[in-house]
Amino acid sequence: MDNQTEVRKFILLGLSNVQGLQKFLFMLFLLLYLSTLLGNMAIMIVVACEPRLHTPMYFFLYNLSCLDIFFSTVTMPKMLAGLLSGHQGISYTGCLSQLHFFYFLGTSEDLLLAVMAYDRFVAICNPLRYTLIMSPQACLQLAVGTWTTGFLHALMHTVMTSRLHFCGPNHIQHYFCEIKPLVKLACNSSQLNLNLLNIITGSIAIGPFVFILFSYLYIFSFLRLKVQSKEGRKKAFSTCISHLTVVALFYVPVIFNYAPPSSGNSPSWTMIATLMYNVVTPVLNPLIYTLRNVEVKRALKRRLFSRE
Repeated sequence: MDNQTEVRKFILLGLSNVQGLQKFLFMLFLLLYLSTLLGNMAIMIVVACEPRLHTPMYFFLYNLSCLDIFFSTVTMPKMLAGLLSGHQGISYTGCLSQLHFFYFLGTSEDLLLAVMAYDRFVAICNPLRYTLIMSPQACLQLAVGTWTTGFLHALMHTVMTSRLHFCGPNHIQHYFCEIKPLVKLACNSSQLNLNLLNIITGSIAIGPFVFILFSYLYIFSFLRLKVQSKEGRKKAFSTCISHLTVVALFYVPVIFNYAPPSSGNSPSWTMIATLMYNVVTPVLNPLIYTLRNVEVKRALKRRLFSRE
């Protein structure tokens, strides 16, 4: 690979055309990144330390918070360093590494949201068998499966991208090493890479989203027809709405980026969509689950304001 690759460094142009706004953007993204770290770490600590939250739903929420921290960390520190120094360069090896971990963690979160929808489906529609179906072993297998699938999906893109020959321009129209603008710089054919992105990644983006929609359609029908208690409906709707809000924030920009043909969207809109699910969503997830979840709010109050 070293003998075939002439370009050993790339320049990220995503936020380089905002002259005069670097300091403002640095402070904004630094605040968002710190909020992501603090909010998701708080969720993880509360879930780990509070025995009442040792249930499948909060086990998956713990995984989601962990993924959000790692997912933001793949791109944010490099972006912040570039905004501060004015230098947005990244090595060839660093570019492939960033690409790999972005797709690894992004795919894992994509699948984990579908697993969380399945957990709510079983809890609400089949409560008598919930503890049997969502046993600790089953939850662990589902979590490991999402992380493993994400890793293998990212590995496919990393290997295929490493086979490309870069010998000309080295300016990437994005704030990190995204596949679509990166493969456009290849000197040899990148059609296979784009086909894999359209078919495999597009399916991974749309498939879980469709599964989640059908799951919640069934859940809402079940609640309307078979659950008579208003309190029971309210509690079920509360957890469902929190998860659906997170799903919308994540999947809408993801589908915008990966469902259309890879060359169909302008670089600016693609970058804005990526910022939504890579930077904004990880900040909002802890707020959504905290504000709409009574159990999490009570656990946070006990941990933060307990005299002991």
